[in-house]
Amino acid sequence: MVKVGEHIALDFVGIKHDYTPKFFGKIIYKIAKAAKVEILNISQHKFKPQGFTLVALLAESHMSFHTFPEKNIISFDFFTCAKISPSVALDILKKEIKHKRIIVRKFDRSTVGLYDDIYSTPGQKKYYVVNKVLEDFVSKVGQHIEILELEEFGKSLFIDNELQVAEKDEHIYSGQFVDSAMSLNSKNSNAAIIGGGDGGVARECLSKRFNFVDWFELDPEVVSVCTKHLSKIGRKVKESNTVKCVWGDAFESINSIEDSKYDKIFVDLNDDQYCINLAAKNMNNLKRILKPGGVITAQVGSKDKKHKQVDNWLKVLSKNFGNSKLDGVFIPSFDCNWNFASSILKS
Repeated sequence: MVKVGEHIALDFVGIKHDYTPKFFGKIIYKIAKAAKVEILNISQHKFKPQGFTLVALLAESHMSFHTFPEKNIISFDFFTCAKISPSVALDILKKEIKHKRIIVRKFDRSTVGLYDDIYSTPGQKKYYVVNKVLEDFVSKVGQHIEILELEEFGKSLFIDNELQVAEKDEHIYSGQFVDSAMSLNSKNSNAAIIGGGDGGVARECLSKRFNFVDWFELDPEVVSVCTKHLSKIGRKVKESNTVKCVWGDAFESINSIEDSKYDKIFVDLNDDQYCINLAAKNMNNLKRILKPGGVITAQVGSKDKKHKQVDNWLKVLSKNFGNSKLDGVFIPSFDCNWNFASSILKS
């Protein structure tokens, strides 16, 4: 991490007094003295019918005031690369400005970034701390692919702004995925994987000693970028002759697969409604290539966070197979239990 400075943003709420420009000019110098920063220039403007802005250019960066009388709010910003923290301004302003409450935001300005967790809600915001951005591009297939080095979870794959796998705990996801299927039927001759571009599910199939694995993947660039940056996940897959990668639309590709070929089918697609509908549309074909007694397992997202999607997956499987089983495991990088739904094709 390269730190360039500290920033504090204060919003004083419930302001009843209309402070003068002279008041803000005086208090800026008071803060500068306490923080031991040098004021180079001050620019200010009083708006009509109300409102005032003052910006102080510092040798060490800047300070600013913005007033919103119609909202009873005064906002203050202080960014500095000086040795003394800009937080010293808080103690001064609390005494000088009469208020009901203060909203305080403090953060370092640095090469470390914050990345929104897609499952955040308006009332509970969560972020991944990003140390490095290793890849950021849109593939020819149209997927936004990012490889980010996360502070807590290491190198991680994001597709369309959603975390797919993190090197620290990917084994939990892929291991449970394959174990969910094996718990219904332990036969391990042939498997098909639909999706799973990082290679983790294919690796777990190899660890169960499947005779061969057909891996149907839409986007070669996902596989390529994971091979480059997340090589530990799929290294054994790349070295093995057991795994055959079939590029393109999986549901078109399986049209040419013979009946009853696979003991296991792993559906590692997005957990959104579009993919649920896509799988449902092609379920008869999936059943056709599955052996009697074979198992289909899909990653279905988190029942904790998107219970309707999980329920919809279960309905599709139950409708087509007459049975379904739901497993789950806590994945730290996802910050929730993640679910896998399985059905067995009865003889």
